[in-house]
Amino acid sequence: MQRKHVIVIGVTAVALVGGGAGVTYAVSGTQSTTELDSYSTVTVDGHKALSARILGGRIQSKYRPLPWVGRDIGPVSCPSGLKAVAGASLTCTAEADGKRVEIPVSVVQAGDTSITWKFER
Repeated sequence: MQRKHVIVIGVTAVALVGGGAGVTYAVSGTQSTTELDSYSTVTVDGHKALSARILGGRIQSKYRPLPWVGRDIGPVSCPSGLKAVAGASLTCTAEADGKRVEIPVSVVQAGDTSITWKFER
């Protein structure tokens, strides 16, 4: 009976370690799909775009979602909205540990009603 107890503990530990990695990956992702609606959409160079305010807020909330992932940053500032055009890019900025941090952002996929974008840590 003690062997079963040891085996169960071993299996549980492996499951927790494997599951933790999956949760970390899922929560720490830097890709996001955002709906383009009347609250989030602006126009940049004649194209629909995700507003700089929404973009900055989403980046800040995802930049350090867990204590062991990413750096703690201050408010994110983006120079303009992110055009809803595949391949479009811009660089947002924030402050971390008293230093300016540049955050490259690019569009993965864009449609009439949503934009899928990602940023780099």
